[in-house]
Amino acid sequence: MNRDLGKTLPVSSQVAGWYDDPEDPTQQRYWDGNAWTDQRRPQEGPPPFQGQFGQPKTQDFPKYGQTAEHGQVYGGGSAQSPGQSPSQFGQQAPQQGGYPAYPQSSQGFGYQAQGSGTTPDGQMLSGWWRRVFARIIDSILAWFIALPLTGYFYYQSSKVMNAWVEDVLDAARAGSSTPVSVPPEVFKWAIPASLLGALVMFVYEYLFLVAKGRTPGKMATGIAVRLRDAPGKPPRGAAAKRSALLLVLTMAGSIPVVGLFASLALLLNYLWPLWDDKKQALHDKIAATNVVRV
Repeated sequence: MNRDLGKTLPVSSQVAGWYDDPEDPTQQRYWDGNAWTDQRRPQEGPPPFQGQFGQPKTQDFPKYGQTAEHGQVYGGGSAQSPGQSPSQFGQQAPQQGGYPAYPQSSQGFGYQAQGSGTTPDGQMLSGWWRRVFARIIDSILAWFIALPLTGYFYYQSSKVMNAWVEDVLDAARAGSSTPVSVPPEVFKWAIPASLLGALVMFVYEYLFLVAKGRTPGKMATGIAVRLRDAPGKPPRGAAAKRSALLLVLTMAGSIPVVGLFASLALLLNYLWPLWDDKKQALHDKIAATNVVRV
């Protein structure tokens, strides 16, 4: 079955979903039921809507930014001529039957079942490694942003640690078998530095998600955060929930004893998308978000 079929609907139906982008036939754009959004994806995505017996009913939408009116068809559309592709810009494929479009079961003719690799409306989910590299980039950037606040604490902590290392080496050279314990003063400086760094990371991630739907690290790796059930930037509440779990686990990780369990929980959170059928980390689940390709 031609994959270009089934990507547009009559304007009068105004059904939200992914359709051929009228400005770029090599990709699709999300129609929210009233107007075009800025959400785009490559043409290889699965056809979200099917007509009678799995056959598409195709007409074009109005130009980007226009609202749909009953009977208005972008490009005029005429009957398809021999040799022309149904997806050709400004053309419409032959229509079949008078039934409205509706999803078919996985056994229906011409229907491609939506897998776990997409959101409910068909946007492709991010792979795990893209998220890992984005997190690394963001952590490095946030560390430098926080340095004016954390630098003094890191400096004092490193002085104590260097003195402790010298004591350990001196004891080893003297043949002493008595272990030299880590001085508590190390934690006096390391914990505030870690807490401040985690707080800066929270603000950094929250502001970028609310403003752009993606952090610089996600921009570099071609991914973004959205609600699982709705395209676009996540609302403030979802962005706050998502970032807050990471903040709590990171801050708890700097506390002796408790930190071991918090660090394991943080690691589990980052690994969770590897086996989750919706590819969500734990901080995605509490915020009802997905990380998607853009």
